[in-house]
Amino acid sequence: MKLDAQIPEGPLQEKWTLYKSQVRLINAANKKKLDIIVVGAGLAGASAAASFAELGYNVKVFCFQDSPRRSHSVAAQGGINAAKNYKNDGDNIYRLFFDTIKGGDYRSREANVYRLAELSGNVIDQCVAQGVPFAREYGGMLDNRSFGGVQVQRTFYARGQTGQQILMGAYSALSRQIKTGKVKSFTRREMLDIVVIDGKARGVIARNLINGELECHSAHAVVLATGGYAKAFYLSTMAMNCNVTAIWKAYRKGACFANPSLIQIHPTSLPPFGGFQGKLTLMSEALRNDGRIWVPKEKDLTKNVHEIKEDQRDYFLERKYPSFGNLAPRDISSRSIKEVCDAGYGIGPGGKGVYLDFHDAIKQHGKKIIAERYGNLFDMYQTITGQDPYQVPMQIYPAAHFSMGGLWVDYHLMTTIPGLFAIGECNFADHGANRLGANSLLQTCVDGYFIVPLTIGDYLADEIKTGKIPTDHPAFSKAKQGAKDQIERLLAINGKQSVDQFHKRLGETLWNNCGINRNAGDLEKAIKTIKDLRSEFWQDVKVVGSSNEVNPELEKGGRVADFLELAELMCHDALNRDESCGAHFRKEHQTEDGEGVRNDQEFAYVAAWQKNNEKPLLHKEELKFETVKPTVRSYK
Repeated sequence: MKLDAQIPEGPLQEKWTLYKSQVRLINAANKKKLDIIVVGAGLAGASAAASFAELGYNVKVFCFQDSPRRSHSVAAQGGINAAKNYKNDGDNIYRLFFDTIKGGDYRSREANVYRLAELSGNVIDQCVAQGVPFAREYGGMLDNRSFGGVQVQRTFYARGQTGQQILMGAYSALSRQIKTGKVKSFTRREMLDIVVIDGKARGVIARNLINGELECHSAHAVVLATGGYAKAFYLSTMAMNCNVTAIWKAYRKGACFANPSLIQIHPTSLPPFGGFQGKLTLMSEALRNDGRIWVPKEKDLTKNVHEIKEDQRDYFLERKYPSFGNLAPRDISSRSIKEVCDAGYGIGPGGKGVYLDFHDAIKQHGKKIIAERYGNLFDMYQTITGQDPYQVPMQIYPAAHFSMGGLWVDYHLMTTIPGLFAIGECNFADHGANRLGANSLLQTCVDGYFIVPLTIGDYLADEIKTGKIPTDHPAFSKAKQGAKDQIERLLAINGKQSVDQFHKRLGETLWNNCGINRNAGDLEKAIKTIKDLRSEFWQDVKVVGSSNEVNPELEKGGRVADFLELAELMCHDALNRDESCGAHFRKEHQTEDGEGVRNDQEFAYVAAWQKNNEKPLLHKEELKFETVKPTVRSYK
């Protein structure tokens, strides 16, 4: 297989403009003949589905929630980036592009990232037109704040509910198209397989989560918008039902999986507090604008936090990274937090925590201003912990959060399976080895509203005369039978261990060996452990209930089976990448003061893995930096 990114010719700043002027178009009458399936109805999926329908395509949209409003996009709290330079602090499209490339440690594709920055302003205009209630300054202008890894204020926000508010805008657009009949919505459905006919994606097999029925749905193109897979770690900031199943089934059907080991660890999660915990709670990175992170200078200090004087505190991010301070990028901040905790300076249960303190900000700005900026986040923290962050510092600790890896896509956002597109977090395209804060919502909106509605037409231009795709084709029957066989196999094992027990053990293995710090020995050990765990799973898991009813345990069983396979590929990818870059920190490759060392001569490529019976095949997309010269990534 040869990877062809389909990057347009011409100067970087003109590639998207030239592409738009040359891309093939489909007239309105012919769009009515074409069907598109969108799997996932979060921000990427809802915006894409609404945009497709607005253009005239026939759309089916699927989500496993009871409403797209419950998609995990609501969890994005802090903001969305755009290079509008409202603060007049020197921001522009190039700076957003450069910050994203640098933040990703020079492991992302220039053309895609520049397009992301170029379209960022359009997203804000789109959201404002939909009524998204962004914060505003006194004079009425939209307000901005900073996020990690940048020195300008370019993040638009709606207190700590930005993802939820932008999703409501996309949901309103989607609902309008559902009412017109151009979109058919299928809630409480889980995609269990991709149907490929003559090498092209032609549909999906979905399970009705209410009655268990397996359904066949056909289309001329399929768009996956199913989010990330950090839930493989079990304890993560992701919602309990977040999974990898849709894109993993695509991988098993021939789509390449790119950079699976590049998982972001978020520095500002609430610390784990018990063995029965199912997820971790994210506190927005926006809090690091005004909160100061510190630990006591003495180990095992038993004093009350208010008794620890200023000269007894180590503001370690400000000390190590004076130029960026508490807004150092997520990967660097997470490693620094883990380092001080491992060294014995951590606070809280088990020493797994550091303080995020707002005392100085409240003293400077007043409680009212801080409440206007972060009030709902403070309320959430108090509800969960019983502590008032206006009075005592928050406690935070790193947690698995965002997937920079995902399905490999070209400039069109199409995978290596013709007709199968991947948008939002489930593709690898924009973030390299570390995502900058507030770029997640940006990617979902850019992909869904502005890119895939145009690029999919270039593919569908050849499908106008194809006609309806029949679901009685043998490929549908085979895929449906395969999904049924796995369900029956899971139910028939009747072992002694629950699905959650296996998931927890997998999560511990990944966190300890393929988490913040990695090395060859641990990764090799993890690969063997995961193989043994997968074998044990298929012999001893107990999935209760039946297949023809609401059965959350059956849903979890299928998802964890996929996580077990994904985890092994993650470790293979991490072992292969014998360098440190972004969130991928190999202990063998670091400076004397603990900073990562890249190897641009050997590893300046996207690792795209293809399914193979014996061992996954590695394909490399060489990364060419024609505008930005890779340098030592420093935030000091």
